[in-house]
Amino acid sequence: MTDHNADLVAFVRARLDEEEQIARAAGGDSWRCPPELPGEVHDRTGGVSFSVRTQGYDGHIARQDPANTLRRIETTRVLLDEYEEVSDLDTDRPVHDFPSGRAVGLGFVVRQMAAEHAGHSGYQVKWLPRFAR
Repeated sequence: MTDHNADLVAFVRARLDEEEQIARAAGGDSWRCPPELPGEVHDRTGGVSFSVRTQGYDGHIARQDPANTLRRIETTRVLLDEYEEVSDLDTDRPVHDFPSGRAVGLGFVVRQMAAEHAGHSGYQVKWLPRFAR
């Protein structure tokens, strides 16, 4: 893997590790919105995790529960593993073959993941997704 791509993968992995720690610290539980208690978000024990009376926030917050976050992190790590296998082929001028196409496609996805954290001090502008024809 090139240093450039290794740094990119390390950056995304570090952000996932941070997010995982936060989700685990929140209990790793699934949350739900009991229909009989509009505006409340409960954890698996029935405790109130959040109480918001503004329309629509409760459902959104419940979908961002720690359990869902942990599942998303796991699937994202699978994509990163796949990318690491071919990241040397992810270059500005790739060969026109399947492995290179796979590398460029996965590289685009990984760059999009990194771009979610563009405000982080460790983010590098050179990781912006490439748009090629």
